[in-house]
Amino acid sequence: MYFAVKVTSGQERIAANMLQNKIARMSDLGIYSILVIGGMKGYIIVEASDEVAIRTFITKEHNIKGVLPKPLSEEDLEKLLSAKKAEQPIAKDDTVEFLSGPLKGYKAKVLKVDEAKGEMTVLLMDVVVPMPITTKMGTAKIVQKAKQENA
Repeated sequence: MYFAVKVTSGQERIAANMLQNKIARMSDLGIYSILVIGGMKGYIIVEASDEVAIRTFITKEHNIKGVLPKPLSEEDLEKLLSAKKAEQPIAKDDTVEFLSGPLKGYKAKVLKVDEAKGEMTVLLMDVVVPMPITTKMGTAKIVQKAKQENA
């Protein structure tokens, strides 16, 4: 069974390492694995034999705030793991759609990408006066990849 364990946000890896060390020191805890999933702030996933085992395991540990009462199904875990794999890098000339913020629902053509800053400059489509806007890449998803020219 997989359980979502609430930890201090930003301390996911530290909490997982601490729990891993506890497993190494003690035996027969009923804990099988610990997962830290990138982008899942404030939670780690722990595979345990049952809810009693996980609650006993995390009691009085630093940076651990508790465990969600309902275990995760295998399907839920698959969704969490596959969500990161599906991401494609945004490139120049791609068409994107905004998922959040004031531009939510708008489509735009990517003019420039700044990977270091995590920003992109886009030209909004279907607006009266098109003008370039610089925004964070995480607010949009690709709806159409740019056509690749053969070299």
